[in-house]
Amino acid sequence: MKNKIQEAAGILKAVEGANKFKGVEEPCSVLRGAQNAWDMLSEEQSQKHISTGSSDLNGILGGGIHCKEVTEIGGVPGVGKTQLGIQLAINVQIPVDCGGLGGKAVYIDTEGSFMVERVYQIAEGCISDIIEDFPCHHDKASSGQGNLQPERFLAGIYYFRICSYTEQIAVINHLEKFLGEHKDVIFLNN
Repeated sequence: MKNKIQEAAGILKAVEGANKFKGVEEPCSVLRGAQNAWDMLSEEQSQKHISTGSSDLNGILGGGIHCKEVTEIGGVPGVGKTQLGIQLAINVQIPVDCGGLGGKAVYIDTEGSFMVERVYQIAEGCISDIIEDFPCHHDKASSGQGNLQPERFLAGIYYFRICSYTEQIAVINHLEKFLGEHKDVIFLNN
């Protein structure tokens, strides 16, 4: 038992040392202490979600794709994983006053399946849905109408094409700095 405790203490010191090496002053979550269940529930309930565009899928996922969590979507080729990724990259940009997050997206493509023409079509469909669901906010005279252009949605997607393991490591190492410079970005990976 004593060896296990020493091993655990060694691991915590290593994590703390690695964090200091990276310039992270804050101790890891284990070293900060316990969190009570009420705070955990409150945090979970206030967490933002990206709508998938499907009420059924949103229901299965507990409200959509949870921000600050990793969600892995898997399936056989042709099932729609890339389409869902593109839809999420568009949906994360829906303005806050229309029920969205008003963010931007990083899209990392490891397959070469990202098609800009399809992204444009999905953006047009999303805009049509927004105008239909929130007509009073987006009449022709509204300044909000200018934000609802497919070009603006495409400009809000930062695209990285990865062709090798080396490129993937390089982009992952660059992401922390990139996300620090672009605070309104939500990260998507395909």
